Amino acid sequence: MTRLFRLAHHSTSLRQEIIAGLTTFSTMAYIIFVNPAILSKAGMDFQSAMLATCLAAATGSLLTGLLSNYPFAQAPGMGLNAFFVYTLVFQAGYTWQGGLAVVFVSGVVFILLTLSGWRAAIAEALPPAILHAIPAGIGLFITLIGLNNAGIIDVNQGPIIDLVLSDAWQEKGQLVDLVNQAPPQILQFGNLNDPNVLLAVLGFVLMAVLMLRNVTGAILISIVAISVLSLVTGLTPLPNRALSFQFDLTPTFLKLDFTQLFGQADGSFFRKVLDLLAILIAFTMVDLFDTLGTLYGTAEKGGFLDQDGKLPRINRALLADAIATTLGSLLGTSTTTTYIESGTGIVAGGRTGLTALVVGGLFLLCIFLSPLAGLIPTAATSPALIMVGVLMLGSVRKINFDDLSEAVPAFLVIVLMPFTYSIANGIGAGIIVYALLRLAKGEIRQLHPVMAIIAVLFIIKFIMT
Repeated sequence: MTRLFRLAHHSTSLRQEIIAGLTTFSTMAYIIFVNPAILSKAGMDFQSAMLATCLAAATGSLLTGLLSNYPFAQAPGMGLNAFFVYTLVFQAGYTWQGGLAVVFVSGVVFILLTLSGWRAAIAEALPPAILHAIPAGIGLFITLIGLNNAGIIDVNQGPIIDLVLSDAWQEKGQLVDLVNQAPPQILQFGNLNDPNVLLAVLGFVLMAVLMLRNVTGAILISIVAISVLSLVTGLTPLPNRALSFQFDLTPTFLKLDFTQLFGQADGSFFRKVLDLLAILIAFTMVDLFDTLGTLYGTAEKGGFLDQDGKLPRINRALLADAIATTLGSLLGTSTTTTYIESGTGIVAGGRTGLTALVVGGLFLLCIFLSPLAGLIPTAATSPALIMVGVLMLGSVRKINFDDLSEAVPAFLVIVLMPFTYSIANGIGAGIIVYALLRLAKGEIRQLHPVMAIIAVLFIIKFIMT
């Protein structure tokens, strides 16, 4: 392992990489249960979707570690699974089998774009103002997730969330009506008397104190301590049967329905092709910039960027995510992407692909011990997300706020990520405004052609969604 991952060259150790892997996994273990819970609303089998989630996450993380030697972990993306269920199935009219076919096609597109070098070219075309804004935006985004998960703040999302957490709906039409009638999100203080909220606050304070005193593995120690405290106080119930999991993928394995790719829209074949392209563009743009944003945001925190602000071996990391997406669709899950929770492992000292390997191995282990993953409460993991937000916000110091042509796009990237709950939306708005301001200043020659193309594609995506 020392030779394969060049641990000495990266000033790390086997122990440090294992701690980082455990830290990353502990902050993203929730996806094992949340992803199948969301996908099951589209009619997919819960246990099969859970297996597919673990296998896709393991595949993406293992490939990232082995191909790129970076500590980035992967799993089916939260925003992308919601897009799969609510947009593709409930609104566009696809069955979940047809939706998996769309995910497969998008995965193949990702592979082709990666092998051709286009995905890396897009990353290299991003201007410094956007690149420096991405970590700060992700920091605020992940802080919002952490605060909401902890219950310190409450994001009131109306009947949509109630529907996800229950089986009250009977027909897709009822869900579409509720989605259309849903009130805007409301941010407010949570119930600060809730014991789980107090545990999360305690975890954050403990984590800050340990990090202030330069304790190795401070984040993981805090997560374990709060998890144990939650068990002792009875806030986290023990699972009834830890080893009762059955390995059965048949309900979702290879259930893709390619006949639906051109069969959902009314009208001419040309109209059906346009509708399919709209779906594929949306999938591609969201996943591409969620992945790029996460890669650059977490890479800067780990010091992986070169002197020009570029990420070496980025094509290998992107290829791992493309393969995992394609394989995940065959297994029975939505698009796989790089997770912003990777930042917790990097902060904990992860510097090589061995960290990602540990994460992948733990996802494989959870196939057989999945109930045990539920022993890590959100009160323990949420403080880690908030702390990563604290550390990532420092990248704003590199943005030139005296130049509005850089400050305005960077600002939009930073604020729209948390406010729209999407990394891709923030990057897209920033790129569009950056291109427009360059044109307004008469600096069209300084606008990279790839940037101009991306701006147009994002305009199309925003219009179509």
